[in-house]
Amino acid sequence: MSPETLGTPPTIADVARLAGVSKGAVSLALNDKPGVSEETRRRVKQVAEQLNWRPSIHARAMLRSRAFAVGLVLARDPRQLAVDPFFAGFLGGVESVLNGSGLVLVLQVVGEDADKEADSYRRLVRERRIDGAFLLDIRHEDQRPALLPALGLPAVAVGPAGMDCGRVPVVGIRDGDGIAAAVGHLVELGHRKIAFVEGAPAYRHSTSRLDAWRQAMRAHGLSADLHDAGHFTGQGGAAATRRLLRRRPTAIIYASDLMAIAGVSVAREAGLDVPRDLSVTGFDDNPEAAHLHPPLTTVRQDPVAVGAVAAELLLAQIDGRQATPESPAPQLIVRASTATPLPMR
Repeated sequence: MSPETLGTPPTIADVARLAGVSKGAVSLALNDKPGVSEETRRRVKQVAEQLNWRPSIHARAMLRSRAFAVGLVLARDPRQLAVDPFFAGFLGGVESVLNGSGLVLVLQVVGEDADKEADSYRRLVRERRIDGAFLLDIRHEDQRPALLPALGLPAVAVGPAGMDCGRVPVVGIRDGDGIAAAVGHLVELGHRKIAFVEGAPAYRHSTSRLDAWRQAMRAHGLSADLHDAGHFTGQGGAAATRRLLRRRPTAIIYASDLMAIAGVSVAREAGLDVPRDLSVTGFDDNPEAAHLHPPLTTVRQDPVAVGAVAAELLLAQIDGRQATPESPAPQLIVRASTATPLPMR
């Protein structure tokens, strides 16, 4: 009597019993590996088809020595993730590719501790819980790009275009192009004293945006000495704005919308009108950016597309395929927070 007759789903043991072989032979046959005769392989596949048996995720993992999961470990304060639009969009893009692939995402947030982050990857590999991993928030002197290849784990890093991560391929985000576009826009309006608020200096994508601002300013023949760090937080952006306003810039470019929004509030507290007295640009194009007063000029990036590209590249690595997907270019979205500066008095 077959399992279907009994109303129970078939298992690998049922396939083995009806084909007259061991469960190990079923594994070899269904994965087209040597160790069984062609007659046995044909018989096993025929029985599996007759039973309409397909390996579950767990069974496939056992058969192929794979976890059918990819990992992402973040060394961040969990509270910061709630206000980070890139992270949510990136996950959405990753899931859009993983959906239907049979793989799942294993996410761990370990707090701001790089050693715990590395230990988490080691444990995930040791316990065979993931087949590959994403690397975000690449830091200067980051140990992960060397660690993961040493662990034998396929990995993909996400960071500024041109970033070197050794043996780990990089999905390059051209955020420098967005910063240069913001500088060019303000220069066209007539601004010459343009300040910049970067994010967290420890991260490569933060210093990449600062470097892009410096290069763009110098390309226009302007001084690049008005800058401060806001650490990608509202509080940090506000504090950086207060310090910069003492030097009377006519415009401030922020490395994130959150910092820009905080900066607008500080400018108003100081009696300045945006954009009449101070032009402001952000970076990210958060959903609320278009609904502020005034609506925020900002650089739009597409974290969903970045996540999808990263997932496609990682799956190709895991499967031993070649893939060269490209991430989209950023786009400057001009709104009402930038205007021609007032004449010098």
